[in-house]
Amino acid sequence: VTCQAIANNNNSNLQAIPKSTTLTMMKLALLTTLLAGASAFAPAPVAKTTTSLNGAFDNEIGAASPELGCWDPLGYVTDGNQERFDHLRGVELKHGRIAMLATWGYATTWSGARFPGCEDFPAGHETIFKIGYENLIPVALTAGLLELTWKQKQGSFPGDFSATKFPVGFGPYARTEQDMIDLRTRELNNGRAAQMGILGMMVHEQLDGKPFIFFDKFEIYAPHA
Repeated sequence: VTCQAIANNNNSNLQAIPKSTTLTMMKLALLTTLLAGASAFAPAPVAKTTTSLNGAFDNEIGAASPELGCWDPLGYVTDGNQERFDHLRGVELKHGRIAMLATWGYATTWSGARFPGCEDFPAGHETIFKIGYENLIPVALTAGLLELTWKQKQGSFPGDFSATKFPVGFGPYARTEQDMIDLRTRELNNGRAAQMGILGMMVHEQLDGKPFIFFDKFEIYAPHA
């Protein structure tokens, strides 16, 4: 009898609740259930870790982006060795400078420019096999002279060869420290692009004889017969 009385009382209470309120309560209950289920699939927070792409030299010039930092996928300098980093940065700068000169010289000689007495030399990669040892000697001597003359300035950034009497550097363009950082960054990035550029030109010359893939009508210089 008591249970029947409680049931009747509950039924009367439910009938007293407006239908719109009942629907709202059902929607809220359903929404709460869905949110509780979705929370099980929420990703767990991941702490930022130091990897080969995010190491001790992330603030050095030449970083690809703040997120990528110092791009070092093989982990050459992840131990924070400053001396090794400076050595590798100096090597990168030297290769970039040589590649910029090589790219410039490649395009210049391809267009027909020649030193006196070299008019019969072909352009491009073929020159290496036809220039002759006697003409390679001045090139080797010039490279050796530059290597022995320009020295790294102690205590300065890698690639600073101002320790010699020969005037090198950015001259009047580096008026402030920010100017120096900007110019160093440009040189580094241009050198990287030139290394890829000279490699691409040599490869495309071997593939189809057209190193400048965007200029198919750019004919190679051919000495007069």
